Amino acid sequence: MGFSEDPELQPVLFGLFLSMYLVTVLGNLLIILAVSLDSHLHTPMYFFLSSLSLADICFISTIVPKTILDIHTYSRVISFVACLAQMSLYIIFGCMDALLLTVMAYDRYVAICHPLHYHVIMNTHLCAFLVLVSFLFGILDSQLHNFIILQLPYFKDVEISNFFCDPSQLLTLACSDTLINNIIMYFAVAISGFFPITGIFLSYYKIFSSILRVPTPGGKYKAFSTCGSHLTVVCLFFGTSIGVYLFSDMSSSPRKGVMASLMYTVVTPMLNPFIYSLRNRDIKNTLKKLHSRTVLISIPVASIWNTGYRR
Repeated sequence: MGFSEDPELQPVLFGLFLSMYLVTVLGNLLIILAVSLDSHLHTPMYFFLSSLSLADICFISTIVPKTILDIHTYSRVISFVACLAQMSLYIIFGCMDALLLTVMAYDRYVAICHPLHYHVIMNTHLCAFLVLVSFLFGILDSQLHNFIILQLPYFKDVEISNFFCDPSQLLTLACSDTLINNIIMYFAVAISGFFPITGIFLSYYKIFSSILRVPTPGGKYKAFSTCGSHLTVVCLFFGTSIGVYLFSDMSSSPRKGVMASLMYTVVTPMLNPFIYSLRNRDIKNTLKKLHSRTVLISIPVASIWNTGYRR
């Protein structure tokens, strides 16, 4: 398991993965901080956005720190227990990401199609319940994968053509042609793939139908602008995830599969904060306020420090 055996590439890969990890964590933490500190952002949409940012931090943290350590120590080995733990956490937070994107699509559907009942429908209890259900379904999905993987008779000298314990490759190694295994695998894929995509498609079908009935172009643009960031993240997340499985099934080159996995597991969580901060006026304004507060606080501190130094 690894990325490259070339010693000259190890420092480059180390710096690349470390920088992407830090950018992802800091970017998503800024989103969480902005939503937490600004009372104007205490709405269901931004509650789900901060939950998605937290899930993205956990998602990338299940893979990248181990990859950075492997690059630094020139190690390409992982134990069975560590691989199973990494795969489980990867599935939990990956599935949670997919379901949270579905919940956010439903939130936009209620806001656009039922604006007068929005605060009644999307109340605090329902929002917390939907986030909790997303997390619990992620656990269920991971346990279904574990049930199949644990049937692997041995896990010694097994080669994984990726830089982490990819569930699709482990399932290929472990899955036998039994009916119960196939049923469990299809059900697991439905939880993290079919149901979220179907829910998002139906929500946006209703949203677009409602937007098309708006008489003025300005009204249509205003309604659609609230969905732009979410729709971009949805296309990026599910587009790269589908690409991973297409490459793993159809491509004979392991390197292409690794690059597709890199896009899905590292690049997508890194880009999400930029998409929401650059395309969302409320987030941008809050981040500007946070920056101005930081500058105002740093100026008195610096002046006090300089006064004390002169004395």
